This record gives sequence, C-alpha cells and structure tokens, in this order.
Amino acid sequence: MELIFLNPVFKEMIWGGNKLRQFGYDIPGDDTGECWAISAHPNGDCLIKGGEFDGKSLSWLYENHPELFGNPKNDRFPLLIKIIDAKDDLSIQVHPNDEYAKKNENGSLGKTECWYILDCEPGTKIVIGHNAKDHAEVEDMITNSRWKEFIREIPVHKGDFFQIDPGTLHAIKGGTLILETQQNSDITYRVYDYDRLQNGKPRQLHIRQSIDVIKAPFTESKEKPVVSDLGDCVITRFVKCPYYTVEKLELKNGSISFDMEDPYINMSVVEGSGKINDVSIKKGDHFIIPSSYGEYVLEGNMTIIRSFVD
Repeated sequence: MELIFLNPVFKEMIWGGNKLRQFGYDIPGDDTGECWAISAHPNGDCLIKGGEFDGKSLSWLYENHPELFGNPKNDRFPLLIKIIDAKDDLSIQVHPNDEYAKKNENGSLGKTECWYILDCEPGTKIVIGHNAKDHAEVEDMITNSRWKEFIREIPVHKGDFFQIDPGTLHAIKGGTLILETQQNSDITYRVYDYDRLQNGKPRQLHIRQSIDVIKAPFTESKEKPVVSDLGDCVITRFVKCPYYTVEKLELKNGSISFDMEDPYINMSVVEGSGKINDVSIKKGDHFIIPSSYGEYVLEGNMTIIRSFVD
C-alpha cells in the first residue's frame, strides 16, 4: 500500500498573486490565485504523481479503485482542498446547500467550506457574515447597494480558522493566503464584485440566487478548536461537521505515530519538512493516505493540515 501524491492544478484569477511560489510551485503567472491541491472536480482534476497509478486522475482512481478509499458510498470524491493567494479582494459571495445546488445547479453538491489562514499582511480583514436583521433587509440592502451597511468585516491573523456554512456571506480580502477545505463543488454566487472589469466587462453576478440562499440574521459559529499537546506534536481539531473533520498537526523536531482509523486521510504540508514512514515530505506536498494503510509515523519539523470524512 503506497501513499497517493498529487500534482496540483493552478488557476489564474483577476485577484491572484505570486505567493504560491513559496510552496515550490512552478505557477503559470503572477496572477495565480488558486492551487487545487487535492481535487477530483471536472474543473480541476489532479493527476497522481509517481507510484502504481502515475498520471491517472484522482477521479479515475476514486471510481476504479474504491477499495483505496474504504469503498465509500459517495458517488464522487467528496472534498476539494485548495491554497488560495488573494493579492486583491475576492468578490463578496455566498454558497448554496446541497438541496438548493442539486435542484438549481444540475445535480451539483452544495458548498460547505472552511479556511485556515496560512499568512496575512498586518491589518488585514476578512468578510464573514452581514448586518441585516432579517431576510427582507438582506434583499433591500443588496438591491439598493447598501454595501457598507450590509457587509460585516473582522480582523484576521495568521493561524485563524473559519467555518463557512452554506448561506454565509463571505470574502477573502487582499493580502491573505489560506488553505481551504470544502465540499467537491465549484458553485459560487457573487453578490458584489466592487464594479471590477475583466476583459472590459463586469464579471457575472448572481443576485437572485444570493438572495435566495443567504441566511439571516447571521449567527457566528460557536465551535472552539480542541487542542491536544502530545509532546512532540500538538494536534488542533478545528472542526468536525457532517462533511469533514479538519485538524492541524504541528511537529517540533519530533515524531508521532497514528493508527489508520479513517477510510482515507488528506494531508497537506504547509510548513517545514520531514518524513512519513521514511518517505520524505516537504512544504507544498499534498497526498492521500489510502484505506488500510496501517500505522503511519510522522517525523520532522513541520505543520500539516489533515482532513478526512467519517
């Protein structure tokens, strides 16, 4: 049983930058906004790097070798993991839930997602939520462009974590680098895009869909991270929800062993370097530990974001 390493897919964006080079990536340009690091989505299907299935896509592997994923009941690989480099502000947006997306977006999954802040410039803010008291006020504020009243901004710092449930107004602002774990969906409704032009034209907005799905009033997530200090490794469980569990592993020149208890595990090395069962890994590597892999030992000086589906 071998680890499944993946080649990322890169996306150039109107708001993108060049910070993804920090991960050792050969990015296509200085406007590269997204690295789809673990993805089996048709809009960015990662190819396997090395090993028995070298060059095959992750979607192919999931379909043809379900035993590597614990013979799952999902009809598609359920998660999509990205690194996002926002040089400029992203559009103000909202995502639908599974029910709305299935009905209105050709059977797509909805989009529950979460953000781990890898880095940000001093004084950076982020958009999470809105200030409307009810759904009628949501519609009024949007249709009458009352953006300053409507949009809720909060300060953001390196190491912060945010869970973004469907119906939550949100946006990453310029100067932010994040790792995003989300459902395997590419459905985004733009509410406001700062009147920017792309190729001389405004980008498409989705006002009606946004008004349909925005939850009001906004309620902030109360879930607190659970921190376990195991000596050589500090494990922070950020979230456990129906779609994923996301944790941060921080090794400080030490080692730790785990028994494989989940069908499979997604791993993203976001700082440092080390080994997993004597296989060298470093910042910028993304891989999947397949089902029945057994015990795995991590050693080194590195930070890993780990996610799995129960």
